[in-house]
Amino acid sequence: MSRRFESDRLVVATHNSGKLAEIRDLLSPYGLEITSNADHGLPEPIEDGATFVENARIKAHAAAKATGLPALADDSGLEVDALDGAPGVYTADWAETPRGRDFAMAMSRVRDELVGKGAKEPWRARFCCTLVLAWPDGEDAVYPGTMEGRIVWPMRGDQGHGFDPIFLPDGHDQTFGEMDRWEKNHISHRSDAFAKLIAGAFE
Repeated sequence: MSRRFESDRLVVATHNSGKLAEIRDLLSPYGLEITSNADHGLPEPIEDGATFVENARIKAHAAAKATGLPALADDSGLEVDALDGAPGVYTADWAETPRGRDFAMAMSRVRDELVGKGAKEPWRARFCCTLVLAWPDGEDAVYPGTMEGRIVWPMRGDQGHGFDPIFLPDGHDQTFGEMDRWEKNHISHRSDAFAKLIAGAFE
């Protein structure tokens, strides 16, 4: 059984403002004071895990230990079947350049590698999100979520962030990049993980 969340304060272990906004929206019914790593002046820990859950644990426990508050971290990414699950835990790394993150370049790389491998469409893929809720005493709980879909090309839409413009979720005719943010928040991999978090820790 998951440990019940009883605090009125939560640290979200991220410096990503888009991710923080999504999480605040998803947890808005619970009246929490939600802060981020940036609000506490915390550095990003080194994410050297081999899986989403390992990286989420690193971030959540670092924030909980530093602040003395419960901390929530997610590690999320895109898995493309024809690329053997890549970029996976290296999703953000694919966008790194000396000038910062360039997701247009990263999305082009996904398409180029699929074409280079001669992969036949549909290019099946999924977004994965693993949430870890950690307490200052070292305990944690893990909540995984997924959204199945496929890669499309060319890029479509300028909403969302990351690889959203090339991901078409199953059962929909708009990419994540074309969807209204609120619509995406209710069907996404993060929403799936949050439904499990809420059922396990809040209700």
